[in-house]
Amino acid sequence: MANKTEITGLKKRWLISSLGPIFVVALLVAGTFCVVMVNYYYNMMLDGLKTRASHASDYFTSNTMKSYGEFYRYANTFTAEFAERDRMELQFIGSSGEIIVSSYGLTAGMNPGTPDINAVFQSKQIEPYRGVDPNTGEHIMSVCAPLQLDGQVVGAMRYVTSMSAVQRSLLLNTGLAAGVMVLIIIMVYVSNMVFINNVVEPVAEVTETAKRIAAGSYGTQMENHCQDEIGQLIDAINNMSNQISKSERVKSEFISSVSHELRTPLTAITGWGETLLEDPEQLERGVETILKESRRLTNMVEELLDFSKIEDGHFTLRIEETDVQAELEDTIYTYTELFKQEAIALHYDSWDVITPSIPADPERLKQVFCNVLDNAAKHGGTGKRIDAAIALSENRIVITVRDYGPGIPEAELPFVKQKFYKGSSKARGSGIGLAVCDEIIRLHEGTFEIGNAAGGGCVVTITLPGA
Repeated sequence: MANKTEITGLKKRWLISSLGPIFVVALLVAGTFCVVMVNYYYNMMLDGLKTRASHASDYFTSNTMKSYGEFYRYANTFTAEFAERDRMELQFIGSSGEIIVSSYGLTAGMNPGTPDINAVFQSKQIEPYRGVDPNTGEHIMSVCAPLQLDGQVVGAMRYVTSMSAVQRSLLLNTGLAAGVMVLIIIMVYVSNMVFINNVVEPVAEVTETAKRIAAGSYGTQMENHCQDEIGQLIDAINNMSNQISKSERVKSEFISSVSHELRTPLTAITGWGETLLEDPEQLERGVETILKESRRLTNMVEELLDFSKIEDGHFTLRIEETDVQAELEDTIYTYTELFKQEAIALHYDSWDVITPSIPADPERLKQVFCNVLDNAAKHGGTGKRIDAAIALSENRIVITVRDYGPGIPEAELPFVKQKFYKGSSKARGSGIGLAVCDEIIRLHEGTFEIGNAAGGGCVVTITLPGA
């Protein structure tokens, strides 16, 4: 029910924001159209009446009227010959304001009572009027032109037309304009509703899926029937869901693995501590085991601390001038003796080169070397041999460590540097050592690559910038 309300709210906001301006613009356009049409019709009628009245009064005054008696006689003649009596009324007004002669006949002797008649006798110019006829209550438009004799206005010629036909025409045009505007608004509304439904329904589905993912249903997928930005959003949600599901699975595996890895040395330490209390003769062996497991536990905790710093963005280096070759050889010397105890031969080749000192963090580089050698023994120790080498190539320091074990399955190679990833390996470890090494070398602007060597085994290649 809440979802329906949310969708309705979205539709309402969309319609208001889209139809509101269109409706206002439509009203403005329709209103402007009506005003323009009214002014156009009225001005056209008024200009026509003024032109007609001007020509007629000039003709009547200059060619016909020589005396007031002739004014009345020729007014009757002019009115009788008026050919547009069906469209308008022609009136001749006397000096008293009464109609002397009219083309309608019935209005003769009446006083129209409109302000244009008094005005024409005063201004001696053509005077228009638009309004209600006081005698009939009809909407009219009239133009009154002065008739002069010896410079004096002795009468007026007045054209009167009804506004009914014009008003009907205006009403029709206004109705047509309003109909067009309503049709446009309906079309916009329908197109908006279609568009909104095409947007709201997928968005509602995305919302529901996002809620399920937030509630813990990781890996939930949506069907994507859209090829636009909504489709891209659905793809992004699906990919996010897969990534979260994968991360949760890896995290669970990591927690299980770390718990097991932490429990194993702690169990050994506890067990040998109890054994030494009961049997002091096992002191040497017990202390060696406790020290070995303590180192393993310390390394694991340090890896977790480093990983935490990487995740928080606080992982930094202490840069100083460093002899990378000396740090590597020091690590090789230490591990040569350790590997002998496990019957693993460690061969080192410097290719008779002396590498230059570079700005680096010696402790972090040694951490990388130790981790790589540990992994070589842990995963490739069955080959009983590990090769390490350092060389210069195109002003870059290249370090390689190769074992002769079973190697890494090809399907797992792209993921071995990912945090928490252990693949099919059964060897002990947290699964974050290689991720920490990759980050350390990246911060040194180098590369850290892992692959399978020709002839078997795994090879790690570390490249660092030279001086």
